[in-house]
Amino acid sequence: MAEHDEDQDELPEPPQRIFTLNEAESTRRELEPFLVEAMGVRKKLSVLEQDLMAVSTRIMMMGGVLVPYAKLAEKRVEHQSLAEVMKTNLEKILSTGCLIKDLEMGLLDFPAIVNNEEVYLCWKLGEDRIRYYHKQNEGYAGRKPLDATDLGPGDKVQ
Repeated sequence: MAEHDEDQDELPEPPQRIFTLNEAESTRRELEPFLVEAMGVRKKLSVLEQDLMAVSTRIMMMGGVLVPYAKLAEKRVEHQSLAEVMKTNLEKILSTGCLIKDLEMGLLDFPAIVNNEEVYLCWKLGEDRIRYYHKQNEGYAGRKPLDATDLGPGDKVQ
């Protein structure tokens, strides 16, 4: 009987979705509420994790004598619930082929082709539409305008 090779069970990654500007813009509008919710949940989780760490520190300092079980259980349930909401939102965003580059900034990238080169169309929460792109090895600091004649908010997507 042949040995079972675990590598054979792994499916190849599906090819990366390539967006047109209109597809990326449509997807961005659809995903914006999920991104906003994920960002809010992330902040709540951060505060909750600090609270849990403070309780843990107090328990250790007091030798475990006074453990606030009810408070601890309540915070853990809340943490679990928020983590599930976060996971659902992130999965929704990622399932489209969009990449989350920075959740704190609300930065999304959409794989695309510009001038026969694979790039990312780049959008940050607060921008009225996708106006920038960057090479896949550059990141946010390398953003360039899609249209040099784009005058800013108010112009229509080409």
